[in-house]
Amino acid sequence: QVQLVESGGGLVQPGGSLRLSCAASGSIFNIYAMGWYREAPGKQRELVAQITNTGRTNYADSVKGRFTISRDNAKKTVYLQMNSLKPEDTAVYYCNAAYSTSYWGQGTQVTVSS
Repeated sequence: QVQLVESGGGLVQPGGSLRLSCAASGSIFNIYAMGWYREAPGKQRELVAQITNTGRTNYADSVKGRFTISRDNAKKTVYLQMNSLKPEDTAVYYCNAAYSTSYWGQGTQVTVSS
């Protein structure tokens, strides 16, 4: 069993930055692939970025060059550094842990607006 708690969301102006954190507890963190997804109003949840247990990363085309995913296995935490934010990045961001089962956090709101 894995519990995930996201933090770091908020309101930011276009061009600004935020760093999201996802703290995991309850199981062996370093075997899981970790991901960040987002869900905007009226849209389906989509993958933003993913990092495997070996550190390989994958990004949605819309965030490449602006967002960076990283993980600290000792702290059981995954991060999403978001730079050059755009209004279209506005969404609820969810943390995901996947191995044989998939786990989700409760989500954190990111709003990009002037």
